[in-house]
Amino acid sequence: MDLTRPIAPDPYALLPHVPSFTLVSDDVAEGDEMADPHTEAGDVSPHLRWEGAPVGTRSFVVNCFDPDAPTPAGYWHWTVVDLPAGTTTLPTGAGDPASAALPSPAFQTRNDGGTTGYAGAAPPPGDHTHRYVFAVHALDVEHLGLTPDATPTAVAFNALFHTLGRAVLTPTYRRQ
Repeated sequence: MDLTRPIAPDPYALLPHVPSFTLVSDDVAEGDEMADPHTEAGDVSPHLRWEGAPVGTRSFVVNCFDPDAPTPAGYWHWTVVDLPAGTTTLPTGAGDPASAALPSPAFQTRNDGGTTGYAGAAPPPGDHTHRYVFAVHALDVEHLGLTPDATPTAVAFNALFHTLGRAVLTPTYRRQ
């Protein structure tokens, strides 16, 4: 099958503008290819650290989205909801549903593969390079009022109305 298609836009460029803050990682870097542990070969979420969230931040949502997936709606790889405002880092592997790395009351939802937690990068073999947009959304509420059975899209929709700022980091991956 020929997967030739236009490159999808940056998903956050299509939303109302909010201030940005800093997001870095010990495991992935802006524009660089992800190492195997963070792909389907390992399904290990990368370390993330952020600073400079806006005043008034009461919680965070963290997610990873692939806008380049060959679907009309992209592909959600990871969603963490209700991270307390004092949280500024997630260690490598925090996306493992068995991990105790998430501070209470944070929880993870299903990814688009139907499992809870982080699903590593897995673009179709031979497809163009995919972008994996890790985003930390600073919210003006402590709880979004959602449960772990919420879809990533429902989380993103509800978070939009409470977003004070956003930090993004976009590594890439391509399978031959």
